[in-house]
Amino acid sequence: MSQEEISEKTLSRRDMRSLIFHLVYAMEGFDYTVSLESVVDMFNRGYDLHLLTDGEIFTTADAVINQREELDAIIQPLLANWRLERIGLCTKLILRMSIWELKEKDTASSIVINEAIELTKCFSEKDAYRFVNGVLDEYCKAQEE
Repeated sequence: MSQEEISEKTLSRRDMRSLIFHLVYAMEGFDYTVSLESVVDMFNRGYDLHLLTDGEIFTTADAVINQREELDAIIQPLLANWRLERIGLCTKLILRMSIWELKEKDTASSIVINEAIELTKCFSEKDAYRFVNGVLDEYCKAQEE
């Protein structure tokens, strides 16, 4: 496939969320010591992608990365008898992404939660999807009140 064929225009929303997750995960792996631009460049060259630095995937990943402390502060009170440090990395990153999307986008909460569950099933511990579902459900209930 050529680079033009694998771009944001050709991806499903689920694929876009997966790429956002991978970018955020890569940045965490680099301990945020490299730029997101360089990570996107590596992805583009390594996976025949054509992600733009002004596209939705980049801007969403950048927002989640830049707001990670604020997002963690939102997540922490939702964790009944858990500390954020005890949660697996992938689960934590999916929670950050999902809380960000629930806060910043007009996507229905049921869609965001379902997509988070699917990402969790792919990348987190065996039953972590139940945990993610519970945390996001608590967040949505709190927002309704």
